[in-house]
Amino acid sequence: MMKKRADNSPEVPLPAPEHIDEKDVFDAWRNGDIDMVCVLGPTASGKTRYAVRLARTFDGFNGGPCTEIISADSRQVYRGMDIGSGKDKGEYGEIPLHMTDIADAGERYNLFRYKNDFGRVYKDIRSRGNLPIMCGGSGLYIQGAVNDHAPGRTFFIGVLVSREERNARIDARLDARIAEGLVDEVQKLLDGGLGADDLIYYGLEYKFVTHYLTGVMSFDEMRYHLGNAIHQFAKRQMTFFRSMEKKGTVIHWTEV
Repeated sequence: MMKKRADNSPEVPLPAPEHIDEKDVFDAWRNGDIDMVCVLGPTASGKTRYAVRLARTFDGFNGGPCTEIISADSRQVYRGMDIGSGKDKGEYGEIPLHMTDIADAGERYNLFRYKNDFGRVYKDIRSRGNLPIMCGGSGLYIQGAVNDHAPGRTFFIGVLVSREERNARIDARLDARIAEGLVDEVQKLLDGGLGADDLIYYGLEYKFVTHYLTGVMSFDEMRYHLGNAIHQFAKRQMTFFRSMEKKGTVIHWTEV
């Protein structure tokens, strides 16, 4: 295995963590002060687990189901791209999940389509008197959907994790996904008729595993470069979220 290259490039400073009073957030929704909660954070921050726990907490305050989760991930929209995109559907349990598996692998789903699809799901959830919890790390999708459908009515919660812990989680999760069958998933997509360029377009896991399967990289090279690429991606996510704050979005950052 190739030695991991240290990532020493600058990163935006982390904000100070807040305590989130979940009952206050729930009451704000009940009182009509907010229409949606958005849980965001970089990859491997634990945002999905937190969003699910938050949904169950809100359901408990309500005395019954009242929450539904909307994915804000640019790759989880694709069918057959489960391991590489980290759908982890088992984490959601009884909580309804929307905006995954809505496009065929090979399509070029985009922000415009996401905003339209999100709008339909968001309005449907609210028409049934339920609380949407948006959860994801695709900043452009989050920003676009909120600006189009809930400006000023969304309570943002950011999941904080140190750079060192985040990178350690990324490495451990990548190894777990490889063990789970990531390479086989990409091979199945190739065998199903997708071209290498189609998969490379999706980036990260699909790009580097395709390079490995087509002989461009060895397995060790794939693992090495993919791990570093995910580290860089997580850093860009945090930069984007902090830029949202500079433009006026209030994000309540918390450690979970």
